[in-house]
Amino acid sequence: MNKKIILSGMRPTGKLHIGHFTGALENWVALQGEYLNYHLIADYHTLTTSLDTSMVFEDSVEMAIDWIACGINPDKSPVFRQSQIKQHTELFLILSMLITKARLEKNPTLKEQIRDMNLQSVTYGHLGYPVLQAADILLYKGELVPVGEDQVPHVEITRQIAGVFNERYTGINGKLIFPVPEPMITKFARLPGLDGKAKMSKSLDNTILISDNECNIKAKIKKAYTDPNKLRKGDKGNPDICLVYTYHKKFNEPELSQIRDGCASGTLGCFDCKMNVASKISDYFLPVREKRLILENNKNHVLEILIEGEKKARVIAENTMKEVRESMKLG
Repeated sequence: MNKKIILSGMRPTGKLHIGHFTGALENWVALQGEYLNYHLIADYHTLTTSLDTSMVFEDSVEMAIDWIACGINPDKSPVFRQSQIKQHTELFLILSMLITKARLEKNPTLKEQIRDMNLQSVTYGHLGYPVLQAADILLYKGELVPVGEDQVPHVEITRQIAGVFNERYTGINGKLIFPVPEPMITKFARLPGLDGKAKMSKSLDNTILISDNECNIKAKIKKAYTDPNKLRKGDKGNPDICLVYTYHKKFNEPELSQIRDGCASGTLGCFDCKMNVASKISDYFLPVREKRLILENNKNHVLEILIEGEKKARVIAENTMKEVRESMKLG
């Protein structure tokens, strides 16, 4: 039986934090055996919000290191940079003719970015980035898109574009060029930032990096937001509003009952609780850090992995574009 195809990607932001791991990367690793996965370093997408490309190459390599160290197997799941597969831009141009400006302006993620970034105007590229995402998915004939519920509107745009193309153009013997991808709703474990914000973000300086050692993790956890009413050991706390308890739920499940009882009764102080979870997080990512160190010391090998992934991706991408051009009578 043929495995269904999944295309997953991230913008290159350099070294990843543990929120990236629980929010996406952990799931990608788990899906490798059951599906045919392609992993895209979405470096073109960085241009939608910043024209500074000075760190894109280095950030791409660092992110690839984290992906591989966490368990992405590039032999099974090709890893590649979007900018090195020129067919992405060709398909993006074609697909952009199949959707209206009004439809793109309804994208809730775009509205959120405009609000959060306090943008006074939006570039054509920023408005159209869901079309580039559609090209990313359809170029490899992605059938499933693993997303959280908040990202389903992106998949709907891809589905709409694929449907319009298939209705207008058909391949040999009436064959449809693109599968209409389905959202694969995944319950991601969202880790809040150290400051209690809903999201870990480097821009907010509230992250724990996958590559952080135990000393760094402990230093960061010391500043983590806790129940504001629990000021000292002996005070009764509410673990349900404590950020540190959220981390315990992910990385220290065997001790959860003990942690909850100790916090609620006041017998467990916040400092001891923080140092405990810091050690658990460090232990959890120790094998990743060890593998990461080997890769970090051999970045030429990582670049070779990317180049090999790009060769594989380019063959598939060109085959797809050949079908697209033939169906459109363009070549």
